[in-house]
Amino acid sequence: MDNSSDVKLTPDEFQAVLKYLVSPSQRQYPNIIVPQSAGRVGIQPREEVIMTTVAESCPFRACMSFVVGGALGGFIGLFNSSIAPHQTQVQMTTRETLIDMKQTIVSNAKQFATIGFMFAGVECCIESYRAKSDWKNSVYAGGVTGGLLGFRAGIKAAGGGAVAFAAFSYAIDYFMHTSTLFNPPG
Repeated sequence: MDNSSDVKLTPDEFQAVLKYLVSPSQRQYPNIIVPQSAGRVGIQPREEVIMTTVAESCPFRACMSFVVGGALGGFIGLFNSSIAPHQTQVQMTTRETLIDMKQTIVSNAKQFATIGFMFAGVECCIESYRAKSDWKNSVYAGGVTGGLLGFRAGIKAAGGGAVAFAAFSYAIDYFMHTSTLFNPPG
């Protein structure tokens, strides 16, 4: 018995249908407009793909946070040393003042660079592991970073540092996502 629902195409008909469906010269929907407000649409060159991959990698993010954190710490150290020099009984010479400023700047730069490196690296690893980008990543990263920073003073300090840094990370993340300063209405 012959099944009449089977469609059989000749090789010429098959080629015509294939050409219609696959050919780049045929447009099934010619009136579709693709908005290009966010940049050009197209295939990225190989170099651009490599640069994007490198810039989004965890080591690059951590190293950039190290550099930016060090610069921020240096500026904060400069500000702190200029408004609150170490108090001494004897008036400090200019050379001693500059040496004191240098020590304060370098100390703050190291601290901020270390914190930035640790936090950005841990957050990126957590984000890669969870495959989500949400507020929990910064809280987890804050807890790990605070715990590692406080671990030198003991287990109790590590726990306190983890809780405090996680809470601070949550507060900053909440502010960044709900503030009209960073998310203007409209």
